[in-house]
Amino acid sequence: MRRTLALALTLAPAFVASAQCPTHPQPIVTAFPIHSMDRPQPRVVTPAPAGAPVPAPSDAIVLFDGKDLSGWRNADSADKPAGWRVKDGYMEVVAKSGDIRTARAFGDIQLHVEWMAPTPAEGEGQERGNSGVYLQSTYEVQVLDSYDNPTYADGAAASLFGQYPPLVNASRPPGQWQTYDIIFHRARFDHDGTLMCAARVTVVQNGVLVQNDAVLTGPTAYKRRPPYDPKMPDAMPLLLQDHGHPVRFRDIWVRELGDAAE
Repeated sequence: MRRTLALALTLAPAFVASAQCPTHPQPIVTAFPIHSMDRPQPRVVTPAPAGAPVPAPSDAIVLFDGKDLSGWRNADSADKPAGWRVKDGYMEVVAKSGDIRTARAFGDIQLHVEWMAPTPAEGEGQERGNSGVYLQSTYEVQVLDSYDNPTYADGAAASLFGQYPPLVNASRPPGQWQTYDIIFHRARFDHDGTLMCAARVTVVQNGVLVQNDAVLTGPTAYKRRPPYDPKMPDAMPLLLQDHGHPVRFRDIWVRELGDAAE
């Protein structure tokens, strides 16, 4: 099943590219404020059991092969190496060492990343297994231990932080590997800075669709929704967050989609 999913996502750009470009993203209309604990929790769906790492397609760029962090840098300084731990084929967040980012920059991509929340589970809500995958260093796909751990819905695992809760909660228990397969199309701007196309994100978690071509209103942020920055580069690094929890990552690869969305 996992190989079938990988094949389907390898072919996905041909279908995603045909989606209509949202030139004027609508405000997110909801009865609940950002990060409201009164918002209903996503329905729980039990995913298939975890399997072996998904092999990267032939045209993929492998960002982490389980051996070293040569393709990563400290997010605050390009001259400073990534300070996370590498062991037994995975990297692990080292608290207070800082976020890390890829040495390469990307625009439209298909991204595969696997992660594991710490075990035994400690803390609750946002203080349990918290990290994040940031597309273009700007748009966060939340990483969190959301297994039997209620939190505000737009901050659960696989949420587009502060904007869209996941369609369902497809989390595995802590100590098991989780997968994110992400299709991302960057925002497009005219020569005068006018937004021509909003950024869009599709996320499949553990083989379950949890974000379906969601249209971002701008960068993700805590308790606010900032506007797009028309001066942001077309390509920016991917970023993984140090939130102080020893979350693990492995099998990270990306396929560049070029101008498929234009």
